[in-house]
Amino acid sequence: MESERISQLLKSIHRRLADAYGLQFWWPAEEPFEVMVGAILTQSAAWSNAEKAIASLKAAGVLSPQAIKRLPVSELARIIYPCGYYNAKAVKIKALADWMGSHYSDDIGRLFAVDINILREQLLSIHGIGPETADSILLYAVGKPAFVIDAYTRRIIDRIGLAPEDNSYDSYQRLFTDNLAADTGLFNEYHALLVKLAKDACRKKPLCRRRCLNDICRFYKSGG
Repeated sequence: MESERISQLLKSIHRRLADAYGLQFWWPAEEPFEVMVGAILTQSAAWSNAEKAIASLKAAGVLSPQAIKRLPVSELARIIYPCGYYNAKAVKIKALADWMGSHYSDDIGRLFAVDINILREQLLSIHGIGPETADSILLYAVGKPAFVIDAYTRRIIDRIGLAPEDNSYDSYQRLFTDNLAADTGLFNEYHALLVKLAKDACRKKPLCRRRCLNDICRFYKSGG
């Protein structure tokens, strides 16, 4: 069956990446709200710049829903300046903090008991949060089995030859969720390993000699 072939191939890819790169321990953060804010800060930004913005928020003592709600947007934008698009992201982070207050009384712990589908719809209703950011929050902040699809994942899946006919976010996500067990730990490590591969070897201009998936990669076999 085709679904069984895809399932086995995805499991094989995960094993190979784990053997090649080891555990990634992603997302690096001290608490869930830091992850939530970080998921917005990393939009169209390098992680190193998002880290600088998070460090600035910590230094200012405002990395909490309550503190962010009290800040003027202009002040928040100044603090997160290193991440780029800081004015737009300040508005998004304020919207996230307002949502936390109105829906969950600023209690991050209450998110963990909410059904994944309900919580995802709520996150998607927040200004500036799309599917990738919502799923990053679900997976890395709240521990829900949501597979994150980003540009790195699309690139690798396309080159291997597993791209779905429909180029939508949901179609790429279903490729994983329909063929792998709904396991938060698995989804966490798998996505982190794909990001590692994309940065290490499967770049826009690929370094195929450093890839551990060459024998199953259609792009490599075709000569790139």
